[in-house]
Amino acid sequence: MKVGITYDLRADYLLMGYGEEATAEFDKQDTIDAIAGALNHLGYETDRIGHVRALVKRLAEGDRWDMVFNIAEGLQGFGREAVVPSLLESYGIPYTFSDPMVLSLTLHKAMTKHVVRDLGIATPDFWVVEKESDVRFIDSSFPLFAKPVAEGTGKGITAASKIMNRKQLTGACRNMLERYRQPVLVETFLPGREFTVGILGTGERATPIGVMEILLNDRAEPEVYSYTNKENYENRVQYRLTRDHAAQKASEVALKAYQGLGCRDAGRVDLRMDDHGQPNFIEINPLAGLNPTHSDLCIIARKAGMDFEKLIAGIMTSAVERCHSTMKEDNTHEDWYYFQPAGRTWPKELGSLG
Repeated sequence: MKVGITYDLRADYLLMGYGEEATAEFDKQDTIDAIAGALNHLGYETDRIGHVRALVKRLAEGDRWDMVFNIAEGLQGFGREAVVPSLLESYGIPYTFSDPMVLSLTLHKAMTKHVVRDLGIATPDFWVVEKESDVRFIDSSFPLFAKPVAEGTGKGITAASKIMNRKQLTGACRNMLERYRQPVLVETFLPGREFTVGILGTGERATPIGVMEILLNDRAEPEVYSYTNKENYENRVQYRLTRDHAAQKASEVALKAYQGLGCRDAGRVDLRMDDHGQPNFIEINPLAGLNPTHSDLCIIARKAGMDFEKLIAGIMTSAVERCHSTMKEDNTHEDWYYFQPAGRTWPKELGSLG
């Protein structure tokens, strides 16, 4: 089975002149090597495709894959994570992780919170600031919390994100609007424990693999899981897998959000407890980082007793099963040959698809 790998390599964009923060969500070479190595060890033939322009070139040249392991984040726009999946769907090529609709929705944190709230899931009150004058419409007590509406890896989050008065709110929104050229999400600051939940699988078969509490030490920027804290997590952050009552409630909320939003194969949900001890949805990452050492999803899996290869195997199993199920249900589908060419065998870990 030939598996292409799509990704954005951080080093490529640094050579183009982009800065460290602008490329924070992109992958390092060791991440791509680890994914390819795990797939090879599981019995797959791998082909490193790269970013979206490389994919376009390869498709135009007639190249095809039985499955694409997609972790491409994209560079700009609310649909940046959806570009590669949209292209692959246009060519009838199966791929891992969520579809274009989910990836576009979840990248926009405020739109996601609208949907999550309609699902009956608690999430902090929020406002979207598209221009500085929008701040006047925020009628709330402090503290508040502000961050760019469509960034990941803690980009735009600093100690100044916790806001104690209107002057700070105006200044924070002005700075983020100028720096990130996108709306600012402002929400009620929650004072309680912070969790991130790793989930593996799709639909009814999705399962939380662990609940990890994020604890900041004395060296960290206080009270916020910021970009700087994440980048220097070894000295600033303690990660603790927890199974207490609060963690169980967080796990249930995370799974409800993951399934309700239609996420697939694997992802990560961030939550924080309010002052009543209830877990609130903060955001979701359906295209979670997969660096074996540094990425939260991989840390959760490792702490839960699942090594990196087993995590990759679980993601591939989920993708294979749902793609096969969809194709079997659609009797008019003619693209199965992209997925299971004659003469190729499945890795033993996946079992029979017949």
